[in-house]
Formats: sequence, C-alpha cells, structure tokens
Amino acid sequence: MTVALTPVDSVEVTLVMDLSLDILMAGQEGVQRFKVAYDWSDHDSLLAEHGFSALITVEAGGRRQSVLYDGGLSALALQHNLDVMQIDVSNLRAIAISHGHVDHHGGLEGLFRRNGPLKLPLIIHPDAWKDRKLVFPTGTEMHLPPPSHNDLEREGLTVIEERGPTLLVDREVLISGQVARVTSYEKGFPVQVARSSGGDWEPDPWTWDDQNIVVNVRDRGLVIVSGCSHAGVVNVIRNAQQLTGEARVAGVIGGFHLTGALFEPLIPETIADITAIGVERIVPAHCTGWRAMHALARAMPEAFVQPSVGTVFEFRAP
Repeated sequence: MTVALTPVDSVEVTLVMDLSLDILMAGQEGVQRFKVAYDWSDHDSLLAEHGFSALITVEAGGRRQSVLYDGGLSALALQHNLDVMQIDVSNLRAIAISHGHVDHHGGLEGLFRRNGPLKLPLIIHPDAWKDRKLVFPTGTEMHLPPPSHNDLEREGLTVIEERGPTLLVDREVLISGQVARVTSYEKGFPVQVARSSGGDWEPDPWTWDDQNIVVNVRDRGLVIVSGCSHAGVVNVIRNAQQLTGEARVAGVIGGFHLTGALFEPLIPETIADITAIGVERIVPAHCTGWRAMHALARAMPEAFVQPSVGTVFEFRAP
C-alpha cells in the first residue's frame, strides 16, 4: 500500500526529551543547539532522562504546523523542557505515541496538569494498552505500565486507535502504523511479556505497536522520527520507503534499540543495511546505546550527528 504523503518545504525536529544533554555542544548546518543561558544552573536549564519526546514542525506554503511525538518519562521533566524552550502546546495539531512503554508517554501527565485539557487527536496503536514487563535472565523484572485510555480522554483528547498508517496535518505528516518485519536478524524483544486477558503473563516479543513519524521534504526525501524502533530501525526505514514510494532518506532521528547484551550483536548487520540505504543525516538517540553510536559515527562520519536535548534538526528543500 502506498499513501499520498504531501511533500513539505521544510521540517524541524526538536528533541524535547532524550537521554543526553550537552550545553556546550557545537551546532552545524541544519543543526541548532539550544542557546546557552546566563542562569543555566537554575530554572533555564534543560533536563534529560530515560525518555523520548520530539516536536515535529512542518512548513508548507509559509504555514507552520506541529505534532508532538511521545511524551517522555516523567511529568516534571517534559513540561519543564517545554517551558524552558518556550514551546506553546496550544498550537499543536495532534499528539502521537510511538508505543506503550512508559518512557514514551509518562510525561503527558505533566503536560495536561500545566495546560489543562487539550482538544487534540491522539494517535495510538491498539497494542499500546498492553500491561508489560521485562524479565531479564538474572530474574530482575522491570514494569512498563501502559497509558490509561480513560485518563487521556478525560484530558479532552480524541483517542484514535489505528493499526495502519494515519495521515495528519493536511496529509503532510504520516504516522506509520504497524511496521512490517522483513529483516532476518531483528527478532524483537525476547525478554518482554504482557498480561493476557486472563491475567497471566505471556511472551510478547514483537511490540507491534511500534510506530514512527514520516515527513517527505520536497526534492530531498524522507525524514523519519522513531521513538525506539522496536520493529528494527532498518525495518522502520524500509517501511517508510514502501509506504511513501520515496527512496531518498534525508534523515533518521530517534532510538534504534541497539543497547545491551541482547541487541549489540545486531549492530554490524544494522549498520551495513543503513549504510547501503544511504541516509543523509542520522541521529541515534534514546535507546541506541553507546556501542552502536560509536559504530555509526565511524561508519557514517558525514551523516552522524550526536543528539542532545533541546537540539533542533532542520531539513529544508533545496
């Protein structure tokens, strides 16, 4: 299936929340780091945490419109960063959730607490409501509570459950929906289990609710933002290409989920495939992991950009 994604003049991807923050990091063409403030040690300082959130702003015909993708982990941090960056959420057109893990929706509580009900559509995959946990080989467990459907509706949001692709903002922003798994080496999250309708825990390795945002910049190609890429980042890219019919990839930003002993063995094949695709700019954030970041920087030195909270990545048509 191909969707009619309308090309835009430019897109800006603002990292509202991520794992890392470097206030002295230099910018470059198309990469604007957050300004250094005189009172940087006080209320003007951004926060970083194990969460992800990005503001996607598209421009077409002189008109700018924004979508919030994911909400980070904690109520305090998301809204704090939005305040410091002076982002007005009253102008949002929609909110999209990449998947049901709490580090991608937990901060929305603070957003609603500060701004009151937001009468916006919220796009989410039906599997995002699953109650999940990770059970590591050591026996350690980590709970990943889902968002609350009732709480979201009480905040004025129109919850739209969709397994397939969704077009937003005058058909200029694509929510990918469920991503096809076509690579041989990306096997999902084997330590993840989910609570069944009967209350028992059962294997849930695939995280089918993993979805990303795709924008097509005129005469330049796709910009893909992915919260965790539980589908596998190569599958995420190939799915976006297939959905849109556009082969050029101007940028990939977000988590690639290549951290830790379970996923580090996938790094060589993943990088080989990404390199073959020919991504113009790659920003491995959130759950990518330091080994994969270093490997990507070595393999794609001209394309690689280090993420930092508050950074704005601009992709503009030539």
